[in-house]
Amino acid sequence: MAVRPTAGSLQSARTEQSITYIMQMLSELRTVADSENADMLCYLIEMAYIEAGDVLAGQRPLRAVER
Repeated sequence: MAVRPTAGSLQSARTEQSITYIMQMLSELRTVADSENADMLCYLIEMAYIEAGDVLAGQRPLRAVER
């Protein structure tokens, strides 16, 4: 008998995929910013990349403030 995933687990998987995609895009943006010697942009992009990694690892919540 096949087990159906719950709506919560599907949302969680979708969120994980989205954050992984964001990290990939941030990595590409950092490469572009670095090639233009845009140090401040590199720094900010790197901070966003680290934040996304922390969210994936469960070290930070997805939202800073609960609604």
